[in-house]
Amino acid sequence: MSSRIFFYGLYMDSRLLEGMGFRPKSVGAARLINHSLEIGERATLVPDSGRVAYGYLLDLEDDEVSELYSRPEVLDYRAESVEATLLSDGSKHRALCYVLPESKLGGKRNTGYAEKLKMLVLRLGLPSEYANEIERNKSDT
Repeated sequence: MSSRIFFYGLYMDSRLLEGMGFRPKSVGAARLINHSLEIGERATLVPDSGRVAYGYLLDLEDDEVSELYSRPEVLDYRAESVEATLLSDGSKHRALCYVLPESKLGGKRNTGYAEKLKMLVLRLGLPSEYANEIERNKSDT
């Protein structure tokens, strides 16, 4: 079986996942309303009324999802059910979204991660305003 995942960090890059040995199937660019991106050492999404976070919907086999989220750097992430909207046609999709509890986010922002994420957002064709938001906030502490 496969699971649909809303990825919003560097894992939304299917080439990165493929390089790690996974076989993602792209559904498309999507948005998640009432959430915003927070960057500490890594990224997470937090509930935030009126804000929008962008990412990619990808399908992964369930065993691949288990393997991916058993990696030490993402072991603390927890699955939540979300409804994401495809940018291409406005269709709604139920998906899992792995988020890091805010208590584990850490106080110092990883500016290198934020820069890579900004460049990925631009390469994937997500809204440039979103990349600008990441840029503006990458040095906040």
